[in-house]
Amino acid sequence: MSRLWRTGSGDPLPPHLYPYARYDHEMWWYRLIPPGASSLGTALISAFLGIAGSQASRGGRMARVTVRHSALAVLVALVWGLNFVALAVGLAQVPPLLFLAIRFVLVVFPAILFVRKPALPWRSILLIGTFISLGQFSLLYVGLYLGMPAGLSSLVLQTQVLLTIAITAVWLHEKPTRRQLAGVVLGGVGLTVIAVGRGLTAPVLSLFVLVLAATSWAIGNVLTRQAGRVSGLGLTVWGGIVVPIPAVALSLIVEGPTAIWAGLGHFGWTALASTLYTAWLSSLVGYGIWNTLLAHHEVSRVTPYAMLVPVFGMSAAYVFLAERPHALELTGGALLLAGVAVTAGIRRAPVASR
Repeated sequence: MSRLWRTGSGDPLPPHLYPYARYDHEMWWYRLIPPGASSLGTALISAFLGIAGSQASRGGRMARVTVRHSALAVLVALVWGLNFVALAVGLAQVPPLLFLAIRFVLVVFPAILFVRKPALPWRSILLIGTFISLGQFSLLYVGLYLGMPAGLSSLVLQTQVLLTIAITAVWLHEKPTRRQLAGVVLGGVGLTVIAVGRGLTAPVLSLFVLVLAATSWAIGNVLTRQAGRVSGLGLTVWGGIVVPIPAVALSLIVEGPTAIWAGLGHFGWTALASTLYTAWLSSLVGYGIWNTLLAHHEVSRVTPYAMLVPVFGMSAAYVFLAERPHALELTGGALLLAGVAVTAGIRRAPVASR
């Protein structure tokens, strides 16, 4: 199996430094890592993803999405789909912005004590955290609180797929292939059919807020891709530090002290379970894997998998919240799945050289 002996900056690692280097499974090369600076969380995510030197990009090209990484992207979509049900349950007891602050306190602590800070400037970390964590989730929570059904919310939020590919084409000049464009169009048709099946009965304001949340997520996706190969888990944890204080401040201004104290007073086991699911499974596990995949593959090859979220989200809403999908919604889900398969261009992982 071929490996690249390089420093963290990508320069060739001098032979006399080999004894002091360790193999970085996320960066695909040997680099100098100070003793005790390893991250348990990063190592677990890397091992789970199965990233190895044989999957490294060649000649500056991004690696293609393998079957294993495709399966993990689908798993993340499942976790995020169920997340909408968990959010709906939690928001029934706690005001949205306060709920968001509590969630990200658990995302950041105690994980930040064990997860190494990404090798990025603070500006990049804070920008990514602002758009993916603060912007997306504050708008999502408010949209749900304003009356958007959980299943329909999981659908509308996936407009970020189309927005991400469009922003990437303009910003990073990653031109989608015809196959990818065809898949996105097919998936878009599926999303439209699902929306028609739902009847778009949600209030217009809440729908607009969800579209803004999708836009914030799309910008965060592009910023993550632009940052390069960094620890997905580290980016999730350290980027999450921008959320609690602004969320609490907004909660005090918008929701008021009375609503905050009432929410804390009604914070029971159900709200706790909802918070732990959204903080640990959805944020730490979900975004840890997702951001790592974005760092190692072209954005237009990863983001289409998020189009599976409404399929899982609407199914979960049917089971747990009694939201009944119609025939049009099921048809749209099938078209959406077909669009994901076409856009992703899934193939088997290449056999490692020996």
